Amino acid sequence: MKVFIAGMLTTIIFMSSCKEQPKEEKLAAQEMSKEMVQDFTVPESWVNNRVSKAKDRLEKTDAGKIVWSAMGAHGGLKNWYGNGALSFRFNYQPLDGSTQRDSYQVVDVWRNKAVHTSVTDSTAKFGWDGETAWVKAKDSTAFAYDTKFWALTPLYLMGHPFIIDGEGVNLELLPETTYKDKANDVVKVTFAAGTGDAPDDYYILQFDKETHLLTATRYIVSYPEYFKDGGHNPEKFMEVGELVDVSGVLLPKELKTHWTTKDGGQGEYITQIDITDVQFVKDIDDDFFAVPENAKIK
Repeated sequence: MKVFIAGMLTTIIFMSSCKEQPKEEKLAAQEMSKEMVQDFTVPESWVNNRVSKAKDRLEKTDAGKIVWSAMGAHGGLKNWYGNGALSFRFNYQPLDGSTQRDSYQVVDVWRNKAVHTSVTDSTAKFGWDGETAWVKAKDSTAFAYDTKFWALTPLYLMGHPFIIDGEGVNLELLPETTYKDKANDVVKVTFAAGTGDAPDDYYILQFDKETHLLTATRYIVSYPEYFKDGGHNPEKFMEVGELVDVSGVLLPKELKTHWTTKDGGQGEYITQIDITDVQFVKDIDDDFFAVPENAKIK
């Protein structure tokens, strides 16, 4: 059955804001679009080529080897890119009562594109088509937050370690730490200048030393629209909850965000994130991620 997401999503539904894919993937995507009709998958040869390049790149450093092992433990980069678009509901709930961000979304993980649909109004949508952020809603208050920033942010919170396979990503091995009585490898992720809208973002990823699974993420937000004079918000510490198997890929069903303490641990609990209805989808329109007619450009 073909999945259309023009109406209410029922069957399917940074940290970085709208980071663009590297040049080599852009060129590949242009060619791929000529081949895509209804089966929203990437040609296997293309996936294999990208996986091979990522493996070669990552295995050149100790930090990269840890990330590559984590990708394997989470189901493999080939599964991540070969399963189709990723669909899920992402419910971001600040505990201080500030703006909740709850939407169904479908993300093209190959080309970094996304469409969000309101959980309360199936006609209210926003997205990112790889170059343009847009909103289409009858009520201007349908999304009371920066939709351009948020278009890909959920992916950059839940998609590690897969989302750091490309160009413009710098990895640094940090000293091991102990988390929940287990040894963790620690890798810091930074971005080259010009990578996306917020290249000063960073992530510090913790991986269980034995299983290689992601256990926690520390990160900052440096989005220039929020910090016009430079700088960033205080570092946050995000617990990775139970992992679920989604077509062979292990992804979290919840995340819990805290402020980071001075020693790098988890402090005050500030945000609950529930991730549900997760699945990969292949049978969608090839123009699904295009900017809709009469949408407002952000």
